Amino acid sequence: MTVFYERFERHAHAQGLKAHSTHYCPGCGHGLVQKYMAEAIEELGIQDRTVAVSPVGCAVFMYYYFDTGNTQAAHGRAPAVAVGHKVANPDSIVISYQGDGDLASIGMAEIMHAAQMGLPITVIFVNNANYAMTGGQMAPTTLMDQKTATSPDGRKPFMGQPMKVAELMTQLDGPVYVERVALYDSKQRNRAKKAIKRAIELQMQGIGFTMVEVLSECPVQLKLDPIQAQDWVKEKMVPVFPLGLKKEPAPGQAYPALPKPEFHADRLLGEVGANAERVAAHAQGFPAHLDPDDVSLKFAGAGGDGAQTAAMLVTRAGLNEGFDSTHIPSYGPESRGGTSYADVHVAKDEVLSPASPDPHILVAFNAPSLAKFGPSVRKGGVAIYDSTVVEAPPVLDPSVRVVGVPMSQIAISMGARVVKNVVALGALHAATDIFPRETFVAALEHMLHGKQDYMAMNVDAFDRGAAAVRALHAES
Repeated sequence: MTVFYERFERHAHAQGLKAHSTHYCPGCGHGLVQKYMAEAIEELGIQDRTVAVSPVGCAVFMYYYFDTGNTQAAHGRAPAVAVGHKVANPDSIVISYQGDGDLASIGMAEIMHAAQMGLPITVIFVNNANYAMTGGQMAPTTLMDQKTATSPDGRKPFMGQPMKVAELMTQLDGPVYVERVALYDSKQRNRAKKAIKRAIELQMQGIGFTMVEVLSECPVQLKLDPIQAQDWVKEKMVPVFPLGLKKEPAPGQAYPALPKPEFHADRLLGEVGANAERVAAHAQGFPAHLDPDDVSLKFAGAGGDGAQTAAMLVTRAGLNEGFDSTHIPSYGPESRGGTSYADVHVAKDEVLSPASPDPHILVAFNAPSLAKFGPSVRKGGVAIYDSTVVEAPPVLDPSVRVVGVPMSQIAISMGARVVKNVVALGALHAATDIFPRETFVAALEHMLHGKQDYMAMNVDAFDRGAAAVRALHAES
């Protein structure tokens, strides 16, 4: 079957038997559901148009198996991601594949609003009555009196009744097709296959939102063998979650045609009042001495250290030079003393992943940040830290160049502790030569909007940071 990869890369480097086996437990229903989904995609001839959105849960690694477009969504957010794919590319066939913990708990808001929108997307909802991947905790679909890791005495009324998702969907105006199927015998498996194919066909026809709920076995968490698990689904789940067609399209029903997105740079710039003139570039080219294609940086410190501002300035500098550049902030509880950090990429052509788990360059404003992120700096990288507050830096990989600059001390001597992040940028410039001085000055001018009093102080801070690094080089 061409929809499945010939070899699965997840285990054993795609060698031996593991290259042809999934991660699902023996007797698990996911394998059958995905088989039917793959068969439908192939029979309908839509492999090149299909985007599968996989969840957080047992099917989290589905993208290892399907040779289609794939997106991994955050927990519960698969329907929102699916809506984004459909709106961005109306010709795509988008399938959101979710479990009961993912869809019916943390993702309940997302599935309800996506369904009510009625966009032609398809949701395959696998209901095995527990949080299977994380240890068998009680899920929204857990049955009354069913024992789980978090309901050891069985689910009681105080814990709420089992969530009947298919019935909920039928009460909304948006969905056009809703069916509940099972897998416990050949007759039910055949119905499941037909339902999945029909749900996708209706999406192809532009009819509207479709969902198939599949009652699935989970032998491991039920502590039953596969045959017993099938019987349990038939005898225990079906009376609570009746099988069958819950909703089907009305004659002639169809969702209005979605317009294809258009992008007109000149129009957009005009609407936001932006200046389309290109900023003067100062670099002779991409800083390939750091990486041929994509330089990753991480700025980290406590709240108020200015790590985020420094990161945004480097991102602006990269954009001004004509490169692709991204900035992702992570705040956490930094206002109460935790670590705030930002990941930055500067790419010659395109940033493919904006996160910086192993940066080329780390700029750390305090000891916890250096201790936390220093070991992640890739070999041959640079770690720059504030030696005013970090007395004893940790031992890092011998290939990592560690540069201590008294950022806070320099800023205090200027009577403006807040500019220590700009001191850090000067140190970054001198230690790595990522961009010329003029590039950073242009980024500062953009941020300060021509406030010359502040501008002079910030340029002075930048130059002092660079001079401190050069002094260290001279000493060594």
